[in-house]
Amino acid sequence: MTTPSDSAGTRKLPLQGVRVLDMTVVWAGPYCATLLADMGAEVIRVESIQTMGPPTRAILARPPESVIKNAPAFAGGLPNRVVGKRPWNRHPLFNAHARNKLSMTVDLLRSEGKDIFKRMVAISDVLVENNPTETMEKLGISYDELHEINPGFIMLRMPAYGNDGPYQNHRSLGVHIEGVIGHTLMRGYTDMDPSTNTQVYMADAAAGAGGALAVATALNYRRLTGKGQRVELSQAENALPYLGGAFMDYSMNGRNASTLGNRHPTAIQGLYPCAGDDRWLAITIFDERDWELFCEAIGNPDWVSESRFTDHASRRANHDALDANISEWTSQQTNREAMEVLQSHGVASGTVLNQKDAAKDPQYIERGMFEEAFQEDVGTYRYPRAPFKMSHSPVKIRRGPVRLGEDNEYVYKTLLQLSDEEYDHLVDSGHIGMDYAPHIK
Repeated sequence: MTTPSDSAGTRKLPLQGVRVLDMTVVWAGPYCATLLADMGAEVIRVESIQTMGPPTRAILARPPESVIKNAPAFAGGLPNRVVGKRPWNRHPLFNAHARNKLSMTVDLLRSEGKDIFKRMVAISDVLVENNPTETMEKLGISYDELHEINPGFIMLRMPAYGNDGPYQNHRSLGVHIEGVIGHTLMRGYTDMDPSTNTQVYMADAAAGAGGALAVATALNYRRLTGKGQRVELSQAENALPYLGGAFMDYSMNGRNASTLGNRHPTAIQGLYPCAGDDRWLAITIFDERDWELFCEAIGNPDWVSESRFTDHASRRANHDALDANISEWTSQQTNREAMEVLQSHGVASGTVLNQKDAAKDPQYIERGMFEEAFQEDVGTYRYPRAPFKMSHSPVKIRRGPVRLGEDNEYVYKTLLQLSDEEYDHLVDSGHIGMDYAPHIK
């Protein structure tokens, strides 16, 4: 078969020649492995057809059509709401970050499968996992054992809260981590309680990027010293710096951050309605110079000279009244028209885009943010590419979302050099396949 590294062309990608074993779940870990694959690493997902853990490939392996048709997009968003022959290969929840990867299947709950895994460690460079601490312990997989097999091996662990301490085995999705680090109570509107907040998974994406950086750093250390190492990234600790201003305010001033809605702690800021259905514009007026530019842009109506808007402090004190006046101006035009007027005068402003808008946005189109990719069980769709470009390396989607067990023959017969008879035995014994076992629903 053709691997991603084979199809990268004559120009090498930064991590070409590095092999990564991917034992990740949900979003944070898979996204980390995706970024490594984008940079040219041969990333092999280690999966099982005998077990289906947290909602990674799908919520359900074999969901009824009735469930898919009525489920929210994150759970039932299969193309055209059709289950298909292998629904676990069709779920956008997984496919959005399944590019440029390979997949093998093996049952690690059996000694035979554990032996296969050890053989893979011997010929690989990195293992990435983001399970609770005890999950790997129950599997009998430890860094000390992997280091003994392969002294240059790197193991990245990405638990929610770290591999020690009282939270080490807590199961958490991004929304839980957001709550623990304090982000949840900073979002929302001032007149509503946190139960009205929508779910945010910033910590997942941040952990994926941080984990990929950590692996690249460990690989460079190995290049310099020849030594592998264990790398630990607590997803919560990784996300804390994103709230640096709030923590600094508390440590220096004793102030505990609370919800601000769409407003800014010091600037005039908000989201303002525009012509059309649910169309909005974000505007920030930071200081007196910004105010002068804003007044000029909107034609200096009489209300800008009212005493309650004389200076920045008075404008902040009368923010609600100011918002009403700004809204009257924005509502008379489309958000893009208003944005262009304000930006042409140097006022910070931007249209609020929904997903449909973003997919058609001229900036994203010009930048090629979405690339077409094919997968046999899905067809051809557009997917977000890597979040970076490189002038000397062709970072792009070289291969569509990987199917469960798609690369078993390559892994077992080419990498591990098993005979046809040995391979067939593993198929018959339930290690190898492209379909979940019948008991997986």
